[in-house]
Amino acid sequence: MAKTEFGVNHTLAVKLWSKLLAKEAIRKTWIGKFIGRDDNALIREKVELRKDAGDKITCGLVLQLEGDGVQGDGTLEGNEESMQFFNDSVLVDQLRHGVRLNGRMTEKRVPYNLRERGRNLLADWYANRMDTAFANHISGNTVQTDTRYTGNNSTSAATTNRIFRPNSVAADESLTSTDIFSLELIDYAKELAKTSSTAASTGPLVRPVMYEGSEMYVMFIHDYQTTDLRTSTSTGQWLDIQKAAMQGGDVTKNPIFSGALGVYNGVILHEWNRLPLGINSTSGAAVSSTRRAVLCGANAAIIAFGGANSETRYTWDEKTFDYNNQFGVAAGSIWGMKKSIYAPESGSTNQEDYGCIVVPTYAAAHTS
Repeated sequence: MAKTEFGVNHTLAVKLWSKLLAKEAIRKTWIGKFIGRDDNALIREKVELRKDAGDKITCGLVLQLEGDGVQGDGTLEGNEESMQFFNDSVLVDQLRHGVRLNGRMTEKRVPYNLRERGRNLLADWYANRMDTAFANHISGNTVQTDTRYTGNNSTSAATTNRIFRPNSVAADESLTSTDIFSLELIDYAKELAKTSSTAASTGPLVRPVMYEGSEMYVMFIHDYQTTDLRTSTSTGQWLDIQKAAMQGGDVTKNPIFSGALGVYNGVILHEWNRLPLGINSTSGAAVSSTRRAVLCGANAAIIAFGGANSETRYTWDEKTFDYNNQFGVAAGSIWGMKKSIYAPESGSTNQEDYGCIVVPTYAAAHTS
C-alpha cells in the first residue's frame, strides 16, 4: 500500500509540527487559562511584535481621574486634571532546546514516527519553563538570576506597598511557626489591593479580573499553605472556603476557576507548588520553611511572542547525524514574560508592582 511521508526538514512537516508544538505547549502550561489579550486578563498577551521588528514592547497605563470636578457654573478652565501615565516594557529573546536519538538500532523506529515523541517532550519542557517564569516574577523571586527561568526578563523584588506578612513581621527570615497562612491574610491582601492609591503614594489600585460583571481576584498559595488552612483550628477557616466555592452563580465556563480550591471573599484560590521560598532581606538567599503566596489582579503580568514565528510561536528544525543514523529535533521560541511594574513617565520614583501582592508565610512540610 502506498504511504505518504514527509522527509527530514520537509517544508510542510516543519510548519505542521511547529503549529502542533505551539498548541500543545500552551495547553500543557498551568498558566494558560490566565492568558488573554484584553485589559481584563490576569496575564496580558502583547502582540505588537507579531508585525513589528524589535525586542521590546513598551506598555502604557493611564490612571483613573481623582480630581473633585466643578459644580454648577464654576470655572473649569484652569482646574482641569492632568492625566497620569505609567509605563512598563517586556523584552523578548530566543529560547531553544532539542532532543536527539541515539541511533536506529537503539530506537528501532524511523525518525518520522518519533516527531510526536519529541514534540511531547519539548511541549512539556516549554510549559514547565513558562510556568516557572510566571511564578518567579509574580512572587518577586530575586534568588533566581538565570533569565532562562524567568521568561528572558530579570525578576525584581516585590515593591514596598505590595508585600504583606502576618503579625506585622518585617522580613521573611523572621517568620516563625506562628505565622502560617490563614483566611485573614486573604482579607488583608484584598483590602490592600482595593485601597491602594497613587494619591496616597501606595501605588495604583490592583484591579480585579472581570468576568460577566463579577469582580474577582486570583490568589496562588503553596501546597504547604493549603494544608495550614485545612488543618487550622480556628472557626470556619477551610469550611468558609468550601461554602463559598461556587459563589456568584455558575462559574463552570470561566477558565480561571478551573482547578481552583474554592472562592473566599471574591478571591479565587489556586494551589500551586511552584511558588518559591521566601527571601532573606539581608543576604538575598532563599529562606527555608517559608513560601510566598501571591494575590493577583488584572494585567498582573505581561507575555509576548515575537519574530517571524510569532503566528505559530515556535520554530521546528529536524536534522540527521552520523550518516542518517541519528535523528534530532530542535524547537525554539522568541518570547518574554514579566510582572507588570508601572512607574511615572517622569522617572522611576514611586514605581510599584501593578497587579501583584506577595504574602510570605511560614510554610513547611507536615508530618504526622
